[in-house]
Amino acid sequence: MQQLDMERRKMLYFVGIGGIGMSGLARYFRRHGATVAGYDKTPSEIAGQLVHEGIDVSYSTDVRNIPQEFRDANPADVLVVRTPAVPVQNPLIAYWTERGATIKKRSEVLGLVTKDRRTMAVAGTHGKTTVSTMLAHLLTAGGIPCNAFLGGISANYDTNVLLNSKAVLNVVEADEYDRSFLALHPDEAIITAMDPDHLDIYGTAEAMYGAYAEFAALVTGRMLVHKRVLSRLKEHATVLRDAVPYGLDEADGPHAENVEVRDAAYHFDLVAGGQVLRDLTLGMPGRHNVENAVAAAAMALYAGVEPEALRKGLATFRGVRRRFEVRARTDRSILIDDYAHHPTELDACIGSVRELYPGRKVTGIFQPHLYSRTRDLATDFAKSLAKLDELILLDIYPAREEPLPGITSQWLCDQISETNSVVCTKDQLIPLLEGRNVDILLTLGAGDIDRLVPGIAAMVNRHE
Repeated sequence: MQQLDMERRKMLYFVGIGGIGMSGLARYFRRHGATVAGYDKTPSEIAGQLVHEGIDVSYSTDVRNIPQEFRDANPADVLVVRTPAVPVQNPLIAYWTERGATIKKRSEVLGLVTKDRRTMAVAGTHGKTTVSTMLAHLLTAGGIPCNAFLGGISANYDTNVLLNSKAVLNVVEADEYDRSFLALHPDEAIITAMDPDHLDIYGTAEAMYGAYAEFAALVTGRMLVHKRVLSRLKEHATVLRDAVPYGLDEADGPHAENVEVRDAAYHFDLVAGGQVLRDLTLGMPGRHNVENAVAAAAMALYAGVEPEALRKGLATFRGVRRRFEVRARTDRSILIDDYAHHPTELDACIGSVRELYPGRKVTGIFQPHLYSRTRDLATDFAKSLAKLDELILLDIYPAREEPLPGITSQWLCDQISETNSVVCTKDQLIPLLEGRNVDILLTLGAGDIDRLVPGIAAMVNRHE
């Protein structure tokens, strides 16, 4: 807390407080005794939880909705935290700018928090939320208290932030969007993937690789890097310290052996740190999550977690909300909800479903996220989505973007010829599903498709 001069600045106002990263910081500072309030565009489950925890949340940009104690305060005592998703033209940001308050990006504030104690950061275009959440769980289960700032809701703890007054280290999800991870101070790190993404920010894949190399240069201690990533990272890195490869079959570093599915669960042997742990059970489904477990487990062992505690931690890990999360299961159908919004993530999710449920019909409901991502990765999206037996495409979720001419879900659908595909609106979805014989149903995407899942789950359960 000293890094933020909290003796003087005990009031924090968050613009975009309902975001997964912003809400975690809001909870952190409230736990440390600060007065916290904020704004978000729309109500959400997380925002509602913050209100329940005593944090004032407004959904209006009218400055009169800022709590009176903030408006009456000396601006020097207020730290304003903003998310890049909120434009700087926002009236609330303009208000605090005019008053002379200190305004920092979320990444800058998280970076200051990581100066407090030893920090393990997990970066990657996919897998980072699962790995960081798993690592935090393994450390906690292994008796190593930590604070964890996560990009998803842990199913074990029902929160996106773990706070422990006795914490000896931080676990932080290192986000490459807006180059946020370059504000961190990592002692150890994991890099899971570097597939081209966020090209609206970086312009080219090469520029994104360069940013990952800059992140790697910040790491002062051990770094686990997926074997597919390491050579590319080396091409762009000027400084690369203790980088160790990992993977399912990585002979030179931590890896898994004898991976098999038994009773719809993954079992494997872990080779890491000069030891072999036999017949581990992973509590979260998906072959790609065995790979994630290799990274999290190897780092947990490195941090001092004992092998038997690790074994129990892996078996009791329940995953992350919207990461291969089973939302309904009947004798007839299974509904799985997943955050997959990149072709590589779609490949991993669909591949795991095929392995766990061989021979069954798989229907996917996909909501593309961002016009720019849909345009830039359209060929790969088409290949990934063609692996479904049936595809239902929702309209593109714009997030922070304005529409791009010609880039629509129908445009993407027209490029997918190998599977039965249809485009529909959110309002048309349930009636469309009611008329189909659903077997394995996937809801996929990073927009607001999650708000449709309860209704879809109810429909699946009605048809059991």
